[in-house]
Amino acid sequence: MQQFVVKDSNLDYRSREAFKTLRTNIEFSGEDTRIVMVTSTTPAEGKSTVAFNLAISFAQNGMRTLLLDADLRKSVMKSRGKKGKIRYGLTHFLVGKVSLDDCISQSDIPNFDMIFAGPVPPNPAELLGKEKFDALLNFARVHYDMVIVDTPPVGSVIDAAIVAKKCDASILIIGAGDNSYRFVQRSLEQLKKSGANIIGCVLNKVNLSGRGYYGRYYGSYYGKYYGKYYGKNEDH
Repeated sequence: MQQFVVKDSNLDYRSREAFKTLRTNIEFSGEDTRIVMVTSTTPAEGKSTVAFNLAISFAQNGMRTLLLDADLRKSVMKSRGKKGKIRYGLTHFLVGKVSLDDCISQSDIPNFDMIFAGPVPPNPAELLGKEKFDALLNFARVHYDMVIVDTPPVGSVIDAAIVAKKCDASILIIGAGDNSYRFVQRSLEQLKKSGANIIGCVLNKVNLSGRGYYGRYYGSYYGKYYGKYYGKNEDH
């Protein structure tokens, strides 16, 4: 088994709470939801960042978690490691060059393992559709409490649709202002046609500044509510 050290993500408080909320919503979607695919409509919507931090959130909650990088075309996950030599990835396993144990990477975060994508193959969709990938998911289901699968954008290539039907649930990441409503709807339809169990969408890259929606709404709501509540109980 390979070893690597995770780079500091430097998430602020609101971002950490957002991932905890997403994690909790997935947990409440049913105890059979163990393998969750994450995809987006187009590149650069932040799906890999969401998948990575969501997996860490599960691990920090005491669940043995595997992050599977199934974006065999243009993975960005290698940049998540600060040090540690990653020799083998998912591609090496799928073509039969190494065993599954050889391509699993153990991180310095308790309960958090990864399988990096590996080198770009000439036939990504074909590899993900093979029985070897099914065997990997079956292994992960037995040995991990939660598996997060990062895939290429469903609006660009067919890979995500192939993987979706093998997973318990799928989540679509939508970058705020990155896509039209129609394009997102087409991506959802593509997933539905593949037999995916879509449990929700995540609106990513939202401006959370004080002038934004969250600062305006929650600041007003909680300030009004808690100010009134604690004002009445200040003598206790």
